[in-house]
Amino acid sequence: MGGLLAMLLGLVLLGVLYDTVRLIGPGESRCPPPARLRGRRAGPEAAERWLVGRRLHGRIDAATYTRRMAVLAHGHRTFSTRTKTPRTTSTRRT
Repeated sequence: MGGLLAMLLGLVLLGVLYDTVRLIGPGESRCPPPARLRGRRAGPEAAERWLVGRRLHGRIDAATYTRRMAVLAHGHRTFSTRTKTPRTTSTRRT
């Protein structure tokens, strides 16, 4: 009976040690796979290439190019081409 209890206690301690080493040790890579990184960067890279092409062909001026590249650098993928105007409230009663 004592031997069985010692064996169970040993297995529990071995499991605790295994989990601790697995969680602390460098066995798992902390970096995501390169394919997943490429997928995250594909959208902004395509937007940047499109913007460079428009600038090289003279379709946008330098100020617009700089402003849109700054928007891309801050992580936004789309640009607002219109300026935002505040909505006016209607004075008409219904």
